[in-house]
Amino acid sequence: MKGIITLTVMNRPGVLNRITNLFSSRNYNIESITVGHSEQEGISRMTVVVNVENESVLEQITKQLNKQIDVIKVTEMTNQSFVARELALIKVAVTPQSRGEIYSLVEPFRASVIDISKDSLVIQITGESDKVEAFIELLKPYGIKELARTGTTAFPRGMQKNANTATTLSIV
Repeated sequence: MKGIITLTVMNRPGVLNRITNLFSSRNYNIESITVGHSEQEGISRMTVVVNVENESVLEQITKQLNKQIDVIKVTEMTNQSFVARELALIKVAVTPQSRGEIYSLVEPFRASVIDISKDSLVIQITGESDKVEAFIELLKPYGIKELARTGTTAFPRGMQKNANTATTLSIV
């Protein structure tokens, strides 16, 4: 089962290391992790996607994350309605014959070509992980030279109550 957990954390040295150590010390593999500044100065937002056996493991992880000193808020979003996106940059080999075919794949996926050279294109795509994965599969026969993916970033939709959310600490 895939679990999605978002964390609001203090932006301090070592926080990411402590969070990832919590997962690795319990032998949970992080499928993807994204971290970046939030709307508040000094606060970062993390999105962690992890594969676990069942919901009780996600609940245990959430409780352990809440005990971390630099963690302000933990939200386990697996059973909530949420918005999730991923970004991928894909450098694909092109020939004069394949260039048109590749362009015909770009438009339906709402991707964009961001760099063009004689023998390659760099394509940017954003969307849910399944959409990004489907697009990559379609490009594989042309020859993917390089691929970089950000991992999932997610928010709960609208105003939802969540039993697995810690009390929010206001930073002034």
